[in-house]
Amino acid sequence: MFFHGTMKVNEKGHLEIGGMDTVDLAGQFGTPLYVYDVALIRERARGFKQTFDKLGIKAQVAYASKAFSTVAMVQLVDEEGLSLDVVSGGELYTALTADFPSERIHFHGNNKSREELEMALKNQVGCIVVDNFYELELLEEICESHAARTKILLRVTPGIEAHTHDYILTGQEDSKFGFDLQNGQAESALQKALNSSWIETLGLHCHIGSQIFDTTGFILAAKKIFEKMAEWKEKHAYEPIVLNLGGGFGIRYTEEDDPIHASQYVEEIIGEVKKQAEHYSMKMPEIWIEPGRSLVGDAGTTLYQTGSRKEVPNVRNYLAVDGGMSDNIRPALYQAKYEAVLANRVLDKPEETVSIAGKCCESGDMLIWDLPLPKAGDQDLLAVFCTGAYGYSMANNYNRIPRPPVVFVENGEAKLVVKRETYEDILRLDLPINEKIKN
Repeated sequence: MFFHGTMKVNEKGHLEIGGMDTVDLAGQFGTPLYVYDVALIRERARGFKQTFDKLGIKAQVAYASKAFSTVAMVQLVDEEGLSLDVVSGGELYTALTADFPSERIHFHGNNKSREELEMALKNQVGCIVVDNFYELELLEEICESHAARTKILLRVTPGIEAHTHDYILTGQEDSKFGFDLQNGQAESALQKALNSSWIETLGLHCHIGSQIFDTTGFILAAKKIFEKMAEWKEKHAYEPIVLNLGGGFGIRYTEEDDPIHASQYVEEIIGEVKKQAEHYSMKMPEIWIEPGRSLVGDAGTTLYQTGSRKEVPNVRNYLAVDGGMSDNIRPALYQAKYEAVLANRVLDKPEETVSIAGKCCESGDMLIWDLPLPKAGDQDLLAVFCTGAYGYSMANNYNRIPRPPVVFVENGEAKLVVKRETYEDILRLDLPINEKIKN
């Protein structure tokens, strides 16, 4: 079994994370429970940031908070000196509540509302990533009405789509994000932005995919963007001072995944941007990147208590847990794969193969198919690895199931950073149509 970060087996044969026995964590905070290895998050953040610093490159590493956004996580990002990528008013509000420096906030999204843009301008966020002509015109109008200037990046689609190991060079016009680089949209957007009295265009942004295990796609994207930037230098006397190549850096979920180290991504991206800038006699732009999953994905573990079993002779054995698609919808949504162990019996040898079923009333609520495990009873503790990205952030109240709490563990200490939701919390916004309601 592959252990992540500070994971180890202690003298009791229990899984330990951040110096904390997971059996004790489950006893104290209950299950399901999201557990985050803070030391691993710090290590990953420094792996990206320190490589830029070591090579003397002006850069911003912005945590893509859509992967996991809470006040505590935003504060941890600030402690590590990273910038922050938000994609909604809710994520922006979380950042502001955490007292994150607004000048290091980048605001993304393909359909930002007037209220969200006004919120961003009021709080003077560092950059707004403009996604389409509607937003560009709306932002211009809002800036003028509030007499407020702002800085932007134009999001472009460079014609490269990354599917982990395969990179497809196409028009990529069929995307809900960004201005197409090849059909003239991006140039038209640039002209509009440069003509604005209220908008300062820092440069360009692109994002080519996720769970990317090499640097080929980033290098291809940089090449295609520089080709266009060289044209714009001649036609519009414009040189971007920022090039944001997005995120999508992969992590290891199962043995099928083989990610590279953060420093390798950064070094090769820097090398290509330098090469292209020299080739076109352009100034070296500031490089921005947006790691999300790669900071928190394998730092998160979800703990469940095992429950009922169902054995279908000659077909499959099901083992149910006390959570499921309400706390991790990724397997149901796009067949995500995970590894897991019995946290209270890590050293026991596998005796059977079971499929881990969630408790939601939905046939598709399956967390893991065909998992080798020791024979599990109804009080064992299942630890599912690498649930730190898009677990909590996509959690829901299907079947009116309360969302789990979140605990940060580091150096033998556990800190509750999100409380367990209660039935009362779920009903808090409900209103009756008559007075027949229990107080």
